[in-house]
Amino acid sequence: MTTHEPATIDAYLRRIGAERPGRADAAALRELHLRHLRTVPFENLSIHLGEPVVLDEKALLDKVVGARRGGFCYEVNTAFAVLLRELGYRVELLQGRVIGPDGKPGIPYDHMALLVETADGERWLADVGFGDHSHHPLVFEARDDQQDPGGVFRIVETADGDLDVLRDGKPQYRLELRPRELVDFTAGAWYHQTSPDSHFPRSLICSRLTEEGRITLSAPKLITRVGGEREERILDGEDEVRDAYRELFGIELDVLPVVRSGNPNSDPR
Repeated sequence: MTTHEPATIDAYLRRIGAERPGRADAAALRELHLRHLRTVPFENLSIHLGEPVVLDEKALLDKVVGARRGGFCYEVNTAFAVLLRELGYRVELLQGRVIGPDGKPGIPYDHMALLVETADGERWLADVGFGDHSHHPLVFEARDDQQDPGGVFRIVETADGDLDVLRDGKPQYRLELRPRELVDFTAGAWYHQTSPDSHFPRSLICSRLTEEGRITLSAPKLITRVGGEREERILDGEDEVRDAYRELFGIELDVLPVVRSGNPNSDPR
């Protein structure tokens, strides 16, 4: 495991507005998970800015902490895994396949999620990289309903020994239990940057959880959800879009991302 500078970890904690926990326990994990979702956006702007997505821990810390950006699952879950490990948690990377509208799983390494073990030996499924999902980690061994502000979640064993993660009865993704290394996700990340079959190159997304709901910018469309109410607004011109990135997500952009093909609008997963 690579050890990172304490100053970088302190800066990461400041980035998400969290104190360094006294123990690597479940309560601290829940707090870190929620604060991460509220501050680090789920976004795919790099794809549309011509920036390479580099699956390297230091590069991802530089992006999330130094540049105050977000990313998609491979990026933000890797960065979160680094933070948790440095705080005393044991973390394994799990590969998942997102379940499509047809009920079929996507490509291998379609998604990354985290298996986190606390100092007390409790195991949790953490995921800050799936967009609109659970606000808190899920109890990994539990097979009954888990109530969460984001919905009712359940982890179900499949006939092949994998795990399906359900939200409000609908399968979200399928996880394999074998731990993976970061390099294993390279092909999946490349696919989602380049394939016309992936929605990421065809859509623009920047989204984060708020205390009241969720805010999503699929420029020029701004979608605000407060409780059960959803409001859409088309932003007027590049200056207003640039201001929205800065004021709502803390992202400073000299050049705005542009979708060059497909549908410019997207939902947060």
